[in-house]
Amino acid sequence: MIRLPGCCVVALLFAVLPSVVLAQQPTADAATHDALRVLKQEMEDALNTQDIDRLLSHLHPDVSFTTMNNDVRVGKESIRAYYDEMMRGPNRVVDRIQAKFEVDDLTRLYGDTGIARGSSRDHYVLTDGTDIVIDGRWTCTLVREGDRWRIAAFHYSTNVFDNPLLTRVKHLAVAGATVIGLGALVAGAAIGRRLRRRSPGPAPHAP
Repeated sequence: MIRLPGCCVVALLFAVLPSVVLAQQPTADAATHDALRVLKQEMEDALNTQDIDRLLSHLHPDVSFTTMNNDVRVGKESIRAYYDEMMRGPNRVVDRIQAKFEVDDLTRLYGDTGIARGSSRDHYVLTDGTDIVIDGRWTCTLVREGDRWRIAAFHYSTNVFDNPLLTRVKHLAVAGATVIGLGALVAGAAIGRRLRRRSPGPAPHAP
């Protein structure tokens, strides 16, 4: 039996352990990313089927949500209230939505925290009949609690200089200006006719 000095055993451990850790790490990360893909699909399906309870089940209790209209909601019940206000209440704005989330790359993992980012193509039908598609950008912070990942923060935004809502507002402004201009022309013509009818004729010439 060959006995190795203690220093040799330690050196051997340092040589072997990194390879063992590296062999295990990709497997662990692959499982994590698979779980996060499932979570992304769950959120997309819950939003598209308007299942608010299913959606909220994947959120951290202290979740922070920055909406497209620059509203900030903190906590599950606050997000439920926002959803009801926008899609269920008497003054609701959105009739239905179909969203498609895409990720830019793999979630960046920092222990039990992950940062994901991507894009979203959202088809909105508003209660006034407006039918628009909006391309948005999102950033999501996730935290692991036990064997589950939950969303702790979600920020959604769109291009304020180039989006369908802005285009619609511009078209309405142009249409409004056109109507006002035509109205002014019609009113001016009517006033001109009245003034001509009221104006006295030329004075008679003296004999």
